[in-house]
Amino acid sequence: MPRVCSICVHPKRKEIDRALTEMSDSNRRIASRYDVSERAIRDHKANHLKVRMLKAVEKREEADIRTAIDVVGQLKAINGAALSVLKSARDAKDGDLALKAIDRIQRQIELQAKLIGELSDGDTVNVVISADWIEIRTAILVALQPYPDAAQAVAGRLAVIEGGRSHAAD
Repeated sequence: MPRVCSICVHPKRKEIDRALTEMSDSNRRIASRYDVSERAIRDHKANHLKVRMLKAVEKREEADIRTAIDVVGQLKAINGAALSVLKSARDAKDGDLALKAIDRIQRQIELQAKLIGELSDGDTVNVVISADWIEIRTAILVALQPYPDAAQAVAGRLAVIEGGRSHAAD
């Protein structure tokens, strides 16, 4: 039959665990303070305290999930209210209020997209390498060929915007 951990059944186990997690005292001092062996402290710390800490982390993660679910519920409620305001504004033909409601709904959609990872603040689109941009840039420079000073000025600004690369009109 396996031995029972003397720290796990100690009447002041919670205090011992707290002392071990704070790590402000040595195992020897903790053992002395609670009148247990240093080996019992060391074994408990190695074999049981980690398990308890992992369970505490799991409980905290479960609480975070419940909070996240609550956030989703609140977000749905706000969305419903904004849609209700939009409907009322349309019914009353109040264009200003309708635009405000639409703006709120748009911000809610952006927030939802960020929360589910479909949109992030850091996303950027590099138009300089876009095939559409290259076509537009070429069309602008070709259209400006009869006006060399304007073509030069625009080409210079485009080069700065595009990171210093210069492009001649085709």
